[in-house]
Amino acid sequence: MLGQLHDLDLHLLRLFVTVVEAGGFSAAQGVLGLSQPSISQQMARLETRLGYRLCSRGKGGFGLTAKGEVLLKATRELLVQIEAFRHQANGVAGRLLGEVRIGISEAQESTVTLRLARAIERFRQRDESVRLELVSAMPADLERQLLQQRLDLAIGYFSGKQAAFDYTLLFEENQRLYCASHHPLAGQPDVSLEALQQADQVEHPYRFQSRQEPFDGTSGAARSEQVDGALTFILSGQHIGYLPCHYAEPWVERGLLQGLDPALDFTVPFVLVRHRAQVPSDAQQAFAADLLAAFA
Repeated sequence: MLGQLHDLDLHLLRLFVTVVEAGGFSAAQGVLGLSQPSISQQMARLETRLGYRLCSRGKGGFGLTAKGEVLLKATRELLVQIEAFRHQANGVAGRLLGEVRIGISEAQESTVTLRLARAIERFRQRDESVRLELVSAMPADLERQLLQQRLDLAIGYFSGKQAAFDYTLLFEENQRLYCASHHPLAGQPDVSLEALQQADQVEHPYRFQSRQEPFDGTSGAARSEQVDGALTFILSGQHIGYLPCHYAEPWVERGLLQGLDPALDFTVPFVLVRHRAQVPSDAQQAFAADLLAAFA
């Protein structure tokens, strides 16, 4: 009886199927490139391994025994499964598999969205079967999810350099100080720094940790981590605050917002971040490469 199946057994089983399909030992010589005695010897070895006869070969011609019929069917099924396994195993060798979870900061400029879409397009043209997940969140939440390794990659502005993260610059976003069109500072040609400091400024607790802004007001009765919240406070006419220029532009065009001193503009670096302790999969590395290419 066969115990574990070895390469030799597979070789003998394939020879057996070939002999049957050829119609006998003599007819199988040309297909196998072996002499009849050699084929006969290998068939005898297979029968010894199995412990029963597979075929009759005498004056009546070649024929299978009942057990030979059963083995033939089982062997054909086995060879089909082996071939399917081989194709699948070879396919996996070069295919990207798994999942890539990407976090992105809120209120992105349309060109950023298009570049991200281009990166996804590039990635989907690879040999892959990967589930992509996009998560939009505030920077503090993105950092938290990266630290918890619930995200593989994140795109955003980050106030501090976390020792646990690797950062790669993707692009910069322009920020400007704004007020509503009915704010007391609106329409004034030259607003003094003193007047700005007396105005109530929307506090952005996360971004302001970095103190990158050229202007930081002393009064702040409004607080929002989200750009939408900051915009709402500013549109009220009771507060001034920084907004991304691309985000504020439609409101400026509608006459509802006004930019203040351009000398107080600044840029925010947006970076691609990953956790150093998280060993990236092939799929994650490929998607990161496609992101960098899209933003190059």
